[in-house]
Amino acid sequence: MKKRHSLISASAAVLTLTLALSACSNDGSDGGDGGGDGAGHSSGARISHIHGVGIDPLDGKLYVATHDGVYTPDKKGAPQLVGDRKDDFMGFTIAGKGRFLASGHPAPGRDAPANLGLIESTDSGVSWKDRSLTGEVDFHSLEYAHDTIYGYDSTNGLLRVSENGERWEKRAELTALDIAVSPDDPDTVLATTESGLVRSTDGGRTFGEGAQPVTAFVSWAAKDALYGVDPAGKLSRSADGGKSWKETGTVPGGAPQALTAIDAKRLIAATQDGVYESKDGGRTFAKRLDVASGGGH
Repeated sequence: MKKRHSLISASAAVLTLTLALSACSNDGSDGGDGGGDGAGHSSGARISHIHGVGIDPLDGKLYVATHDGVYTPDKKGAPQLVGDRKDDFMGFTIAGKGRFLASGHPAPGRDAPANLGLIESTDSGVSWKDRSLTGEVDFHSLEYAHDTIYGYDSTNGLLRVSENGERWEKRAELTALDIAVSPDDPDTVLATTESGLVRSTDGGRTFGEGAQPVTAFVSWAAKDALYGVDPAGKLSRSADGGKSWKETGTVPGGAPQALTAIDAKRLIAATQDGVYESKDGGRTFAKRLDVASGGGH
């Protein structure tokens, strides 16, 4: 019976990830209910559809990329809109002090192409500029490692890599929800797929077969600290780059929407009902922001 239960759980996990990948592929720029009431305001703000989380090393603040803009907690812990852009921020990563990289779709009514390509902020999300692939690509996952940008191009179903944010090299074709890059080896790239975690050892030019367990989101903070969360919120850590895993805990709040490991012990995770932080490698979590009920990617 125990084996049968594990098989049923694995099947459910695959189904959940398949649905997430489908939603990721079909997500448009239809907007949402708006969130905050203007630049820098948090009155009545409610966030949902989270696509990325991170800590800015410039100010130590939490930043949350959503369907309706980028938010940070105010002094009372309520979500505060950063700047005045309420775009649908899909791929999102913090690449350095005050430097954010993102992609997605423009807010309803804004005069811009449906796919934003790569956009960049150098003032912690207050303002943004177009960098490349405007109108051509919607990156649903972005990673910055080894002075290189790795992006999963959901529009065309492939991995792209750029050293300067302007010229991109097309690499493997695949259907993925999230990617992670080894902090020690620029050629080792992981991607979460419905068949399991796939690995590349040639910089994303080719990927191997999917390996269990099925993982929704991954984040690689240190050589011995690769974290993965499954579609049900179970968090695991790998000390050998994903070859073996040890369960560390469960992220509260149901289905995960984003995961970022800040270092070997500190994690930020978003789920259906909140953004949570762990400072002990995922054993315990504290809620940082409330999230309105709604899907992720």
